[in-house]
Amino acid sequence: MGLLGFKNFPGKGSFPHGIHPPDHKTLSAGSAIEVIPPPAKVVLPLLQNIGAPCEPVVKPKQEVAFGELIGIGKAFVSASLHAPISGKIQKIGVTTLPNGRHLPAIFIKADENQMSGQALWDEVLGGDWPKDCPGAHNPETISKAINDAGVVGLGGAAFPTHVKIMPDDKKIINTLMINGCECEPYLTPDYRLMVEAPGAIVTGALLAGRTVAAKEIVVCVEDNKPEAIEKLREAARDTVIKIAVLKTKYPQGSEKQLIKAVLNLEVPLGGLPGDVGVAMSNVGTIAAVARGVIKGKPLTHRVISVTGAGVVNPKNILTPIGISLGEVIEFCGGLTRDAARMIAGGPMMGFAFSDLNTPVTKGTSGVTVLTHEDVRKDEETSCVRCGRCVDACPMKLVPTRLAMAARYEKVSLAETYNIMACFECGCCTYVCPANIKLVQLIRIGKAQIAASRKK
Repeated sequence: MGLLGFKNFPGKGSFPHGIHPPDHKTLSAGSAIEVIPPPAKVVLPLLQNIGAPCEPVVKPKQEVAFGELIGIGKAFVSASLHAPISGKIQKIGVTTLPNGRHLPAIFIKADENQMSGQALWDEVLGGDWPKDCPGAHNPETISKAINDAGVVGLGGAAFPTHVKIMPDDKKIINTLMINGCECEPYLTPDYRLMVEAPGAIVTGALLAGRTVAAKEIVVCVEDNKPEAIEKLREAARDTVIKIAVLKTKYPQGSEKQLIKAVLNLEVPLGGLPGDVGVAMSNVGTIAAVARGVIKGKPLTHRVISVTGAGVVNPKNILTPIGISLGEVIEFCGGLTRDAARMIAGGPMMGFAFSDLNTPVTKGTSGVTVLTHEDVRKDEETSCVRCGRCVDACPMKLVPTRLAMAARYEKVSLAETYNIMACFECGCCTYVCPANIKLVQLIRIGKAQIAASRKK
């Protein structure tokens, strides 16, 4: 399928630099979303978003209903938390996430009265989604419903959505962009959502567009997803929504690169999409917006992929927040004998983990399990100054400089080289012939900067 000629958009359908890694999406792309049975317990970190953690409003031994508020986000950049099952609060303890952070968490033990199967699907994503709904809701009401529902970015960043989608007379938004590119290898939850629940995406986009007073709404999809494109076009018929079909490239789904590809606008270094008149949200997020506004229901479940050659039966699953990653792997038949590495997320931007009790959070897009053959790689050697990382970097940085500044703890030098502009897409590590763990070093450099600022 072609690029719509890109006659309707100023961009060229792509962006400078980037890479073309094998996408491995066929492992799970053909698997329709399945509803996992309710777990016996869930563990819910109080921080599942960029910004401040929420504060618990429940106590041990308290009974809670499905969807009940259990943690309130009081800060502006925060998000509330709701019970994904009915049951009893066991304790407020501590859990560890794949990125190594130890966080306070609410532990809930399930009771016997759980919604499951088709009823749960209908509750979350099923049913009819109105296209004429925006006129029935004013922008302030929509933004409040999003905030009350605890919606955050489900593409991985987990930024509180009500902060992005809110009325603002001082900020002119020309274009609302809905990101359905899903360029991370292996992962397919957004793809399956676009195929199986396009109505929720269209309704959410119309509501969000009204809230930010966008002059146009564009759903952006890479051209390796023809079925999703067709489903979205059908769902968006007779609406103002346009579908932008982009070239398949990594990291096409990064907001700065996507804005360049579609609108030919450059977000300034350190700037935000709003600086160029753009608001952006992921397709999963925008479906959660529709649910929060139309059904008045909070974010309690999300779709994830469990995939990779190290999984017996790769699947896409509608799963409650707080279920363990071990349970979702077991639901997919468990690990193969040659499984070697489990990653929360995809192989480019995800975090390796070993504890199967690690919980699914709002920002968990999937689990990728690689085999020994997948992870076999030569040992690290010295940088040969080949420049491949520079050619690949979509932010036009010099990754080796950033990495070496971090390795030798040159904090001011790392800042001079704009280390904070790196969004850790992994392009540099992927192309490095010396096998230098550039992204890991850059993450260390950012941590060094954060520590220095606290002194």
